[in-house]
Amino acid sequence: MDTEQLRLSLKLAWLDYYRDNRAWLTRLGVWVTYKGKRRPSSSFILATLSTLEPKLIQLLPLVVELSSNPDRIVSALGLNFNPDAELERLKQSKKMLPSSQNPAVDYGAPASKSLMTPDEACTGVEEDRSARI
Repeated sequence: MDTEQLRLSLKLAWLDYYRDNRAWLTRLGVWVTYKGKRRPSSSFILATLSTLEPKLIQLLPLVVELSSNPDRIVSALGLNFNPDAELERLKQSKKMLPSSQNPAVDYGAPASKSLMTPDEACTGVEEDRSARI
């Protein structure tokens, strides 16, 4: 397992999720300051990412055996940053980061456009049920 790739994948997943849900996350009472960085609580970040990144679910039991401190885990995963500041930094630098879904994700663009794949854009087809009878 490439730990740097996992860290990058987790960072991108967290930033995508945060950007998509910023309107209500900024008002949620989960904000803390840890080592000078204002961010949602470690438990909130880990719970969110465990649903977004299957590799993390496999890794968390081992990680928790080594340290049950969620702040340390989030720091070790490279996620101790203010998501608003990080999104602004990426937008200002117009930096494109690789994503597990796309070769590059533009953090200045709306998430729905930057992460949409052809399958997600599919409207489907309506089946003619009378043809099966």
